[in-house]
Amino acid sequence: MSMEPDHGPDKRITLHGFNNLTKSLSFNMYDICYTKTKEEREAYIAYIDEQYNSERLTGILNTVSEMIGAHVLNVAKQDYVPQGASVTLLVSEGPVVEAPPHMFDESPGPMPDNVVMQLDKSHITVHTYPEYHPSEGISTFRADIDVSTCGEISPLKALSYLIGSFETDVMTIDYRVRGFTRDIYGNKLFIDHDITSIQNYIPDDIISSYDMIDVNVYQEHIFHTKCKLNRFDLNNYLFGYTKDKLSPKEQKEMEARLREEMDEIFYGKNLS
Repeated sequence: MSMEPDHGPDKRITLHGFNNLTKSLSFNMYDICYTKTKEEREAYIAYIDEQYNSERLTGILNTVSEMIGAHVLNVAKQDYVPQGASVTLLVSEGPVVEAPPHMFDESPGPMPDNVVMQLDKSHITVHTYPEYHPSEGISTFRADIDVSTCGEISPLKALSYLIGSFETDVMTIDYRVRGFTRDIYGNKLFIDHDITSIQNYIPDDIISSYDMIDVNVYQEHIFHTKCKLNRFDLNNYLFGYTKDKLSPKEQKEMEARLREEMDEIFYGKNLS
């Protein structure tokens, strides 16, 4: 007789061995700016490169690791020329512990100082992409963040913090649970937590600031949410000055171009 496990929010499942489920969160954010001149564009790109350099990004990812209860094993970071940065953290669900001396008695080569005592396959990465339109005065900054965990730790715990760490006009968020683990009766578990939408893990005050669309494939444990800021203030998209320096016609033209840029990113297609 098959025994179905009870995996409600307050019940802990007894597993056979290690939790092999892989939970992956991909978070793509876009910041948009109207850079009217070449000088404004260069200043904006320089500002973004400084604001989101590899050192600051490493701090953000370290905080993510703490929030989801992971332990950092290794950090690789790089600032690129002419712009952009990348950071990768390898993390584990359990801490790194000292290796017993006898473990490597018959192993060739130098003895390692530390060893991870379970087979975790988890990482957190961020890549940034500042770019600009060749002629129409629009500059954008994109950050791609991936949090992939194996075991009980969940990347969704850090979603609210990630949203707040970037100046975000448009967001694309993907979450997927892959693989399976087993309970003590041998039943396969393809997911170990309840979720109907990524929006379940976004605070109400953030949800109210965005227009959101969900595309979910529940039977495959695939969840997708797109978000576009619903409050528009032209001053937030000008670099180095405010809209009172512009004529009403210039303000109207800039707002139309910025809104079109946001819509194109949100819907994933050129609208002109």
